[in-house]
Amino acid sequence: MRNPKSVVLVSGGMDSVVALHHSHKEQEVVAALSFHYGSRHNDREIPFAQWHADRLGVPHLTIPLAFIGEQFQSDLLAGSGEIPKGHYEEETMKKTVVPFRNGILLAVAAGLAESRGAASVCIAAHAGDHAIYPDCREEFMRSMGDAIRLGTYAGVEILRPFIAMSKADIARHGHDLGVDFSRTWSCYVGGEVHCGECGTCVERREAFLLAEIPDPTQYLSTGPLPPKPAAC
Repeated sequence: MRNPKSVVLVSGGMDSVVALHHSHKEQEVVAALSFHYGSRHNDREIPFAQWHADRLGVPHLTIPLAFIGEQFQSDLLAGSGEIPKGHYEEETMKKTVVPFRNGILLAVAAGLAESRGAASVCIAAHAGDHAIYPDCREEFMRSMGDAIRLGTYAGVEILRPFIAMSKADIARHGHDLGVDFSRTWSCYVGGEVHCGECGTCVERREAFLLAEIPDPTQYLSTGPLPPKPAAC
């Protein structure tokens, strides 16, 4: 018997796409859920979320959250400052934090899950998620999970199947699942091709190298990867 129904958050990035394929294998996915909140790269990544959902026969839904782009401050949002280059764990990446984004997205997903008879919401959080993002920290995720469970009649749960995995582990898992990584998007700049130098591009390039699987991504720059910052 299959596990209970689930809603999967799918941005169109490599982690969330692998989470969709993983969940589809383990559960009945009632919705692959994307959000258009005004980021520079929304228009590049969401079509890939749609493509993978269609391939799996999963309903795809994009929810507009225009108020985030209009009212919040973050260099990740269209019309804001430049996206910093360098390693994903650099302090400069704080400029790309969208305030309370995961809290907002998870809250919407929880309401959708209960409305569609799903027992869980799946998010592709992993062991490499960085402490510079407050809404990626374990304390936040634990507390948000409690709030969603207590705030829904169905006791909707947050599933984090990759929480003990690195991004390289996720790349290997996706490779084993047959995920077409050429149809995923990571670059925060949001150009026609991946820049190869922003934090998310660096993290993506590292993941494929460490996983020892081919990287199908076209990058504008494939120069030496920056070193990971030393731990404080």
